[in-house]
Amino acid sequence: MATISCPHCHQLVDSQAITCPYCRTTLKAYGHPGIPLHRATGDEYLCDSCTYHADNTCNFPQRPHAKDCTLYENLEESKLRLQQQRNASSFGTTLQNWVKRNQSLLLLLGLFFVCLLVAMSTA
Repeated sequence: MATISCPHCHQLVDSQAITCPYCRTTLKAYGHPGIPLHRATGDEYLCDSCTYHADNTCNFPQRPHAKDCTLYENLEESKLRLQQQRNASSFGTTLQNWVKRNQSLLLLLGLFFVCLLVAMSTA
């Protein structure tokens, strides 16, 4: 059983718990154990560091003063993940992906060159 710490009373609770059994704080969104409820710490608002607020795609009614949100995505983590994806798409990776997508074309070109070599050797 995986456990998490309650953001309000800091007691250890089951990671699938919908509410904290000690202080009754809601831990999951709308009673659904699969959707985490992100909470702001201190006096900060989640919107200040959220990707959806930065690109103006958020339609949450509490924006820009949201203290808890189910769709929160940290802007810095998102930038870091995007940078890692860019670094992973080197020339070798791009070439490898192109070869995978165009195997039939490469096979046809190979057969063409074999036929050309056979034709030249018999002439």
